[in-house]
Amino acid sequence: MSTALFISPHLDDVAFSCGGTLAALKQKGWTVALVTVFTRSVPEPKGFALQCQTSKGLGPEVDYMALRREEDRAFVKRLGVDVSVWGDLEEAPHRGYASPAELFQPPRASDVVGAWVRGCLRPVLWELKPDRVFVPQALGGHVDHVQVVRAVQGLGIPGNRILYYRDTPYAVRQPDALPDATLPQGLQPLAVDITKHLSRKLEGCACYSSQLGFQFGGEEGLAPTLTAFHQREARAWGLTGAAEVFLKSPGQD
Repeated sequence: MSTALFISPHLDDVAFSCGGTLAALKQKGWTVALVTVFTRSVPEPKGFALQCQTSKGLGPEVDYMALRREEDRAFVKRLGVDVSVWGDLEEAPHRGYASPAELFQPPRASDVVGAWVRGCLRPVLWELKPDRVFVPQALGGHVDHVQVVRAVQGLGIPGNRILYYRDTPYAVRQPDALPDATLPQGLQPLAVDITKHLSRKLEGCACYSSQLGFQFGGEEGLAPTLTAFHQREARAWGLTGAAEVFLKSPGQD
């Protein structure tokens, strides 16, 4: 039985970015695994870290990451994910990135979380030995996404097993955004038809209710935004219906 490992920086990135492909592989009988890197609760957040939750209508007494982990648990159940791992590392606002602008600057030299990311992913890779590994492109340049994709480059995963997904909704807002410069050269696009799986993807995305207002203007904006986006992705590569687009090594299936 084939195994697909989806690597998600945050608790929602895989759902929003490539949940249709996850659903399609699950239906084909693949073992589907999800590892989310930055999931740790930090007691009594302050400053920008606290603002990240209060801006979403959640008071300081709420354990924001615990809430998000529960949303992730619902996603795992809804999509039938076989293996789910939380990396228990701190998000960037808890590592000294103190404003929205700083989240989209290159990683600081003092931010050594990449080594911890590799430490989080290594045992999962060793245990599962996945046939396909889905990794963000770091479109939009969020520092956590950048740290993850750069950490993956140091894990020795064969290039023909990696597919780099388009970070969404960054890809919606910035259609011309470029992948992180550390991705291998010569990668080629691969458009995956998710027309039959789009409704499942949307069901999974809806599990992350704390994020829908900020990302899509509310639950009512989720389906129209992602449906239109995936239809554009399909048309761009000569397909009908809806598609998720990846980067792959030349000659890779």
